[in-house]
Amino acid sequence: MSSSASAPVDARKEPPKAPHNGLDAFFKISERGSTLAREVRGGFATFFAMAYIVVLNPIILGGAKDMYGHQLDNKQLVTATVLTAAFTTLLMGVIGNVPIALAAGLGVNTVVALQLAPRMSWPDAMGMVVLAGFVVMLLVATGLRERVMSAVPLGLRKGIAIGIGLFIMMIGLVDSGFVSRMPDAAQTTVPLQLGGDGHLNGWPVLVFVLGVLLTLALLVRKVPGAILLSIVVMTVVAMVIHAVAGLKPAVWGLTSPEWPGNPVSTPDFGLVGQISLFGGFEKVGVLTGVLFVFTVLLSCFFDAMGTIMGIGDEAELTDADGNMPGINKVLFVDGIAVAAGGASSASATTCFVESTAGVGEGARTGFANVVTGGLFAVALFLTPLATMVPSQAATPALLAVGFLILSGSIREIDWADHTIAIPAFVTMLMMPFTYSITNGIGMGFVTFTVLRLAAGRAREVPVAMYVVSAVFAFYYLMPALNLT
Repeated sequence: MSSSASAPVDARKEPPKAPHNGLDAFFKISERGSTLAREVRGGFATFFAMAYIVVLNPIILGGAKDMYGHQLDNKQLVTATVLTAAFTTLLMGVIGNVPIALAAGLGVNTVVALQLAPRMSWPDAMGMVVLAGFVVMLLVATGLRERVMSAVPLGLRKGIAIGIGLFIMMIGLVDSGFVSRMPDAAQTTVPLQLGGDGHLNGWPVLVFVLGVLLTLALLVRKVPGAILLSIVVMTVVAMVIHAVAGLKPAVWGLTSPEWPGNPVSTPDFGLVGQISLFGGFEKVGVLTGVLFVFTVLLSCFFDAMGTIMGIGDEAELTDADGNMPGINKVLFVDGIAVAAGGASSASATTCFVESTAGVGEGARTGFANVVTGGLFAVALFLTPLATMVPSQAATPALLAVGFLILSGSIREIDWADHTIAIPAFVTMLMMPFTYSITNGIGMGFVTFTVLRLAAGRAREVPVAMYVVSAVFAFYYLMPALNLT
């Protein structure tokens, strides 16, 4: 990521530096061309970029009812969300030694809230998430998950990385309010519009625009800590505007830039451990239950795979073939995270693409995760403070990092080979347009397999790609076959 001043020299091109101390040696900070200051800045940047999940996950899960009409308590959901994010992020940092933070996965929590819970109890639904986590760990232990990742051609991996870059840019635009979905009543073929009504109105959008310009200007000027500095500055600006203009908290969306009356909150661990591993199968039957677990598994498996590939490539943690050394540890922790999310009733926990904000600050090791996880741990007692940063102040980082990912990978795709170029193109477009990493990967895989067969190059398709493409084809056909 040569565009950022805080980005270290590619450790693959220069000999590794000698560690300064035990901490440096354990996390390989100097070896990977980073510094302690960069790791700390990266940890803070990642936390602020993904802190919205503390508010959003309880809203998604708390707004749904199970088959008995029960709803999960909001305060308990906040505790479960923060606790699981802290635990799994720290675990990934210490064991996986990568700057990839984890929290309750968006998309998976919607599946749990809208597909699983209405047909069973909440403990049953969360039990199925735990089972999906166990399956992920089993796939890692048998080497199947790494085999799938290794089977992905380099050009398609670059397409996945670019797709993630475009996806997080789209997340930034939507979460900031810069673009919004056209109301269904408009009867238009245009799905998105500028602002909330076709125009850029309101102070929050102005904060976002200024934040984008400030972030990019700081990056161009090669200011150390550009992304984190922009988040802090725009949070202060938002707080001043909020106070002076007398805005209502709802104007900002999920979080409001105002000092909380009481920044201290007491965590409520009431939902932790409230699961029933096999109760859901009694409610919906074995076949439907297996399909539910399969749906959660597929989303968690490939969402994390794409994120790990994209961030690993951007953080320069991959070798010349695009493989990440020690990937099995990372994948196994991800499996633990899925199960831990279900066990705490926070829904499946997965790798967050917002970790690219930390990578943009130069984070290259798991120590950045220690910082991010530590901040989540503190947020258990200071949740009101964690939600002070409005999305309009944090999301500019996603646009900046999305551009850096795209610019660093797009030239490495062999555009002359259409059996690679077209699947990569499909992958990078489908991620933002379907708002799903899993969909982008699935459609790219199926396209790749079909085009290689059409070109008479069937032997060049790894067996794992045939299997995964068939799984995705079945997944997409499930609704037509009335299996969902």
